[in-house]
Amino acid sequence: MKSNILILDDNKSVLTALEMLLQTEFDHVFTLNNPNNLISTIQKRNIDVVLLDMNFKAGINSGNEGIYWLHQIQKYDSTISVIMITAYGDIELAVKAVKEGAFDFILKPWDNNKLISTLHASMKLRKSKIENASLLKATHTLKQELKPTSQTLIGQSKPMRRVMEMVKKVAVTDANIFITGENGTGKELIAGEIHRYSKRNKEIMLAVDMGAISETLFESELFGHTKGSFTDANEDRIGKFEAANKGTLFLDEIGNLSLSLQAKMLTTLQNRTIIKLGSNIQIPVDIRLITATNKDINSMISDGLFREDLLYRINTITIELPPLRDRGNDILLIAEFYLSKYAIKYDKYGLKINQNAMRKLLKYKWPGNVRELQHTVERAVILADDKVLNEDSFSLNEHTKNLKRDLQNITIEEMEKEMILDRTHNEKGNMSAVAKNLGITRQTLYNKLKKYGI
Repeated sequence: MKSNILILDDNKSVLTALEMLLQTEFDHVFTLNNPNNLISTIQKRNIDVVLLDMNFKAGINSGNEGIYWLHQIQKYDSTISVIMITAYGDIELAVKAVKEGAFDFILKPWDNNKLISTLHASMKLRKSKIENASLLKATHTLKQELKPTSQTLIGQSKPMRRVMEMVKKVAVTDANIFITGENGTGKELIAGEIHRYSKRNKEIMLAVDMGAISETLFESELFGHTKGSFTDANEDRIGKFEAANKGTLFLDEIGNLSLSLQAKMLTTLQNRTIIKLGSNIQIPVDIRLITATNKDINSMISDGLFREDLLYRINTITIELPPLRDRGNDILLIAEFYLSKYAIKYDKYGLKINQNAMRKLLKYKWPGNVRELQHTVERAVILADDKVLNEDSFSLNEHTKNLKRDLQNITIEEMEKEMILDRTHNEKGNMSAVAKNLGITRQTLYNKLKKYGI
């Protein structure tokens, strides 16, 4: 056993005997005959196990001294294993010591084999406690990192005030929330606000982009899998539902789910249990469910593309986010926020937006909503040569607006092709980003590229 033990006893003969017995069992054996230096020795020597006498004063055998020092050790480091040792075979004292947190109780004279076996077991407990403490710390850190923030949720317009009033009303319940709105309106931020105001805000919130999960990986990603359940399943893995247990699970772009996957999702939500891929054991899950989409779900139901019974499961409360073009002066508030953020990021302090530029930002329709405004401001900051940003500083996407054709003479297919070209140009050929911006899957995008010969 590679570890450090401290023996504390007022009898020097006992210390010598135990030191000789245990020197081959531990890396280092330290001894003390007075408890006054106990904590300082533990600090200096990185002690794993303490063999602690219960009585240090002649004529006193109550064990209170031992209990006192046991508590002091626990206050310093609760993972240290403490074994009490005494010459008095008082069963009540033994029970008291264990109840107070001692690992075990050894009587003098001791049995060498039994003592060594007990010490080995106590060391295993010490290592287990350290691992658990490390895991708890890592989990806490992860929760803090994943904890949603309202830092970029900005707005004072009437539409946004109505949304936030609804958020605060429904957040304290456990009702399933369905968020609708165009791409870039901030659906994940609203989900984060709901979690922040909920009773589950001390737990994790996990966000999953349903449009980015392929059908073949759906069950593994959402429900987990067991080792050997499929090729390359080299170890057990928990899915998103289990990882979000006791917290909030946000399923973004749920409208992208195929009908077969919708059926599996419905079963999970009805039973509130999951079954890992490769297993037949039902695992209960306790989550707050929030879903979102930019699609017209009612039209999808009419077209047979979305299950009506699944919609009933997910939309106890529906929150519709307004597009940025309907939020008035929120456009300027958000622009100022990102101006400050990117001025710091790119070391361009003191930037301001002049009145002409503000009018230009307010007049633009922002088809990409807040996400488009964010990227527009960032680009303006990067390219800024002066402290004042004018209307020429903001390169807005006027492509569709400047088309020489009347909208009445444009077919739906022509308009769709123009939108794809637009987004492809904006995203610099990043097809995953283009598909997400258009609210379609990558496969659908590729099919349309082929159709239009793009």
